[in-house]
Amino acid sequence: MMRKLGLAAAISAAVLLVVIGLLHLTARPAQPHDWAEQVLVIAHQGGNHLRPDNTLVSFQHAVDLGADVLEMDLHTTADGVVVVIHDDTVDRTTDGTGRVNDLTLAELQALDAAYHWTPLTPEGDPIDPDDRPYRGEGITVPTLAEVFTAFPAMPMVIEIKQAEPSMAEPLCAVIRAHDMADQLIVASFSVDALEEFRAVCPGVPTSAHQTEALTFYVFYQLRMAPAYTPREYIAFQVPETFNGLRVLSDRFITAADRRGISVQAWTINTEDDMRRLIDWGVHGLITDQPGLALEVLGR
Repeated sequence: MMRKLGLAAAISAAVLLVVIGLLHLTARPAQPHDWAEQVLVIAHQGGNHLRPDNTLVSFQHAVDLGADVLEMDLHTTADGVVVVIHDDTVDRTTDGTGRVNDLTLAELQALDAAYHWTPLTPEGDPIDPDDRPYRGEGITVPTLAEVFTAFPAMPMVIEIKQAEPSMAEPLCAVIRAHDMADQLIVASFSVDALEEFRAVCPGVPTSAHQTEALTFYVFYQLRMAPAYTPREYIAFQVPETFNGLRVLSDRFITAADRRGISVQAWTINTEDDMRRLIDWGVHGLITDQPGLALEVLGR
């Protein structure tokens, strides 16, 4: 009996070694891209500590500062227009109430998108809790088409925030209409939403969804990262830690870099965190404080 168990274990080990060897032989890096050539300052929602988030005002301010990339969040209106707003309701950021999906574009853009906004410190504390400097200034929730029209030369990270109703087709249509496919990374926390977008809109770069990032993390922990082939993505957009587990380290970033994967850390707002990640070789800082990030980088 023991001999049979020993033989079975030996066969299993041999098969595993063959599989690992084949993975190494067939492994390929991510598709070529320009998202890892320098440390990118990615203005989270346009830099929402500095200007009203996800608005043309915040995006313009980030561009004026010299940010490399604009990051934004997407939902669709009741009439199927892709708009730039973080929450699935308008309650937190505007003077209205209700779900974005239940409002028409006209109803949504009648609201004040800067109604509740106040400037924040790098730690996320209000500088003056009573200050609402952009309230009543006519700032509205923009459509994605309006953002593309205003900033046609800017690289962007655009995040699908809703899984239902699907926005894959209208999102692909606006990307194609504005010829922005080569300037984007499309992201989502929803595995289904991102997989559907890839199927509907092939050729538009995406970041890894959670399952893909976890798979690479397992390969990395098993010292098998060189055997890993990225599927249809070019970037990991991940926090330093997740549920108490450390994700980012210099070794992780190096392992991803060798597979051609850009590592973009979120949301990095303090100087100490920025300097540590830069020292580790991170490819992008997703930050609410793009001005501070540029200062840390000496730019």
